[in-house]
Amino acid sequence: MALTPSNTFTTGTKAPDFTLLDSVCEQLKSLQDLKGEKGTVIMFICNHCPFVIHVNEQLVQLAKDYQEQGISFIAISSNDVDNYPADAPDKMKEQAKILGYPFPYLYDESQEVAKAYDAACTPDFYVFDQDLKSTYHGQLDSSRPGNGEPADGKNMREALEALLNNSEPIENQRPSIGCGIKWK
Repeated sequence: MALTPSNTFTTGTKAPDFTLLDSVCEQLKSLQDLKGEKGTVIMFICNHCPFVIHVNEQLVQLAKDYQEQGISFIAISSNDVDNYPADAPDKMKEQAKILGYPFPYLYDESQEVAKAYDAACTPDFYVFDQDLKSTYHGQLDSSRPGNGEPADGKNMREALEALLNNSEPIENQRPSIGCGIKWK
């Protein structure tokens, strides 16, 4: 598996708008429908990537910890399902139910949303403030499959705490690393 780092996404950049199919409820959902009162986390993930599988439990815990504080979580899969059928919407729905995702899991069939965010890998994390301006784009934490470090969401938690405390965005924003998005 080739390691792909996330691309640069400048702090203060406005979140590109979108409307995508929620694979769980099978309805179209927009960023405006889903954004949080105090902030929004957008995660590009998929079903089959070992880096996502490694952090899934922590993604669920993070959402549970921060949704009550006005932070919305949105997961998006943009992978080419013709070549990666494990990432198809029916499989996404199944995965979300098995793992108990407390957030929508949207399907970006055209891959236009991933391109608008310049997403490069799974997982790829973006944090936006209440005005949908970027405050963080980086790794969840330093844990990777097989490196022995716990998946504790340390970096994401620091970014969310800074946002909730109206502090400056954290300076050390290390890129996420994972599987490259499977482009058509």
